Amino acid sequence: MTSRPATLGQLRDSGWESRPVKEEVRRNAARRIATGEPLVEGVLGYDRTVLPQLENALLAGHDIIFLGERGQAKTRMIRSLTGLLDEWLPVVAGSEIQDDPYHPVSRHARDLVAERGDDTPIDWVGRELRFGEKLATPDTSIADLIGEVDPIKVAEGRYLSDELTLHYGLVPRTNRGIFAINELPDLAERIQVGLLNVLEERDVQIRGYKIRLPLDVMLVASANPEDYTNRGRIITPLKDRFGAQIRTHYPLDVETEVAVVHQEATPLADIGVDVEVPDYMAEVVATLSHLARRSPQVNQRSGVSVRLSVANYETLAASAARRALRLGERDAVPRVSDLDSLAASTAGKIEVDSIDEGRDGLIIGRMVAESVLTVFRSRVPMDTVREVVAAFDEGVVARAGDDLSSAELLQVLAAVPALRPAVVSLAGSESPAALAAAVEMVLEGLHLSKRLNKDGSGSATTYRAR
Repeated sequence: MTSRPATLGQLRDSGWESRPVKEEVRRNAARRIATGEPLVEGVLGYDRTVLPQLENALLAGHDIIFLGERGQAKTRMIRSLTGLLDEWLPVVAGSEIQDDPYHPVSRHARDLVAERGDDTPIDWVGRELRFGEKLATPDTSIADLIGEVDPIKVAEGRYLSDELTLHYGLVPRTNRGIFAINELPDLAERIQVGLLNVLEERDVQIRGYKIRLPLDVMLVASANPEDYTNRGRIITPLKDRFGAQIRTHYPLDVETEVAVVHQEATPLADIGVDVEVPDYMAEVVATLSHLARRSPQVNQRSGVSVRLSVANYETLAASAARRALRLGERDAVPRVSDLDSLAASTAGKIEVDSIDEGRDGLIIGRMVAESVLTVFRSRVPMDTVREVVAAFDEGVVARAGDDLSSAELLQVLAAVPALRPAVVSLAGSESPAALAAAVEMVLEGLHLSKRLNKDGSGSATTYRAR
């Protein structure tokens, strides 16, 4: 930073040019689009739906509102837009609203430039300081967003008519940057009115002061579509001032959901066991979320967030780790019997519509079973397990559950050799923990396919012929 211009005169001599923030974002977005670099990081499944709309909005220089249910990466995309700002920006030293040295708007900056001229000191701010964010709540005030008279400055001897008595709110302090409002409909309508000038005329008014601050702000907001009509609404004049409304969505396929889970889930480490979640179990978790989003017994207006998949994945891994620690095993691989633990991580993230109280667990259990059956049918062809069913018809009985070690569970392979090809193919590994998990998956899949009977659940499960 010591090599950068330190005064207004040096800044002019360097050839630096002042650009509106939207032109700055447009230029950097165009560069990324041309080179194939993603505009936002860590967002999956939007390449052909949301991101093209976002690219159009940024190139058009629009203010943007993201509309979508909870857990659809709206906030993540908004925060990622900071990366489209220039790395460093010169401002008038001491300015509270990041005044442009060439075009100062605050009283402090105007007076300083008028007094010092080319000797006006310059500070440089990084892109992370040019982003402001506010979660809209009913108690948010105009003073929070726009500004208010500072009684301390008045007490210091300044006149109320002095512009220097103002304490600027979040929007002016994000001048020459990006300001985000999350859950915009929760903002009281009278407060939304205060944003009208910011979006259209690009100025603010504070407490009747005869001042005009021609702010340079890019405004981005998020909203839940249900909030449009229930908890609150976006007033029509404000909605009209957003140049682009972009609809987000949940992952459209199970594969994308699994990729999101792998990206977001916190791995278990330093607990004395090695946890490995097989692909088919991760697919069961993702399929459960997709089934919940289509279920008539789940309130779809509240949404089924991707956070459900992440929490269930982490719970599944934790259940396997707990069993391995209890049994003294080094490797932990989630089994079908661990799926009972998902009731706790699922119940708080979905709203079950049921006439009878206490049926939530039953409904969740049915969706889990349907998820297992869906994955089993996609991964285990029935012609590979016909001999397994025949062996059970001859009197074989297999015990499973989370109280059995991997070695104990694998005894069924000795009793039913025809089970090994399907188990090995599903496990993708010869480790006892992986094979044991695959054994439970095949047995449960045969039971759900109505090929085997099952007695009990959890730690005391027995599979036998029908």
